[in-house]
Amino acid sequence: MLKSTMQKKSPPKNNISGWLNIDKPAGVTSTQVVTAVKKMLRPMKIGHAGTLDPLATGILPLALGEATKTVPFAMDAKKIYRFVLCLGVQTTTGDIEGEIEATSDVRASAAQILAVLPQFMGEIEQTPPRFSAIKIDGKRAYDLARAGEEVIIKSRIVQIDRLELLEQLDEDKFLLETTCGKGTYIRSLVQDIARAVGSRGHVQDLRRLAVGNFNEKNMISLEQLENIDYKDALLSPDIALDDILAIKVDKETAQILARGNPVFVESSPAQAGQDLYKMMYLDKLIAIAKFNGTMFAPVRVFNY
Repeated sequence: MLKSTMQKKSPPKNNISGWLNIDKPAGVTSTQVVTAVKKMLRPMKIGHAGTLDPLATGILPLALGEATKTVPFAMDAKKIYRFVLCLGVQTTTGDIEGEIEATSDVRASAAQILAVLPQFMGEIEQTPPRFSAIKIDGKRAYDLARAGEEVIIKSRIVQIDRLELLEQLDEDKFLLETTCGKGTYIRSLVQDIARAVGSRGHVQDLRRLAVGNFNEKNMISLEQLENIDYKDALLSPDIALDDILAIKVDKETAQILARGNPVFVESSPAQAGQDLYKMMYLDKLIAIAKFNGTMFAPVRVFNY
């Protein structure tokens, strides 16, 4: 008897558009979380806004379907992290996973930690860790580091709006929290704070508490997602556009925008200095548009 050569068909993909704010558990990569949700919901497209280290937990926003068009805006959003600085040991990775590369007997008081924190506020120069996803000549820095190759990463300017000492946990450990901009590495920040008090240090625990409008109030765990209707956790695509002014349009104008054509909006609330606008019809994101002085020209159109 001849065996059938026909392959079993995969179930059809789901036409979902929106965001899921996943509470990433420790011990898995951001990519593994994406894969888990992809298998669970089978969206047409999926992406995430900002990689978390495997040991880190917390906010990992996932964009599904048309919401993937707003990922760059979420990537640029302010982020809040809570973390534990552990003095005395510096590791190759900047966290507890790496090998010890330097130690120090110097310890610091809470007052000494507080005294150096202003050095790391505002626009600061920071060098990302060798074990990071930054590309060097087309290769990830962590791949080069793991292969034993020399990794030279240029410093960059990052923005830190808030940096607070919440508690001294014991002689070696301090709990801190920060609000920072895109590209800030907490592992580098911890090592720099430790050096500023004359010691060495690494991150022992790291949790992301917010990415723009994504926070602990609207997040969901993978386990919870498996046991509910995903629509109950789905957030609107425009949640990532929290800094963009909304312009409400009627049905006819929405249809014109959906075809990629510019529109005139009577009594437009366009503001000086505002570059982009989110065009909304019945609380649904139709387009991201640029105002040229008289017309709104779509730069991103959303097709649901």
